[in-house]
Amino acid sequence: MSDYFDRTADKGFTRVYKNETPDILAAFAAFDQAVFATEGREIPLKYRELIALAVGITTQCVYCIDGHGQNAVKAGATEAELAETAWVATAIRAGGGYAHGRLAFKLAGDARPHEHAAEPATDHAAAHTTPHAHGH
Repeated sequence: MSDYFDRTADKGFTRVYKNETPDILAAFAAFDQAVFATEGREIPLKYRELIALAVGITTQCVYCIDGHGQNAVKAGATEAELAETAWVATAIRAGGGYAHGRLAFKLAGDARPHEHAAEPATDHAAAHTTPHAHGH
């Protein structure tokens, strides 16, 4: 992860956004500032930063892990809270694998004609006109 991550130099590439899409960059910056405003939100900043950290861990975004981890600490998060945040993110990611595994069992049944009789009653014509993931 660290072989491409450079906290200082990477910020220099923001110039491409500034040069090519300054209006979108400004809108994003305003949006981000509103989401992470110190005051005026229902969820305290520390918890918003911990949520952002969990999402960063789940999506494996080193920039989010770095920035939101530091911001969470600045907002008062403890190491225990950082640890629990990491475990929550891990549980959600693992749970997604578990749940999508069940979906795989369900969708794989389409390849087994003998299993179609056991499926719940559905509109089979409509169900089979939608392509499955990866075009299968």
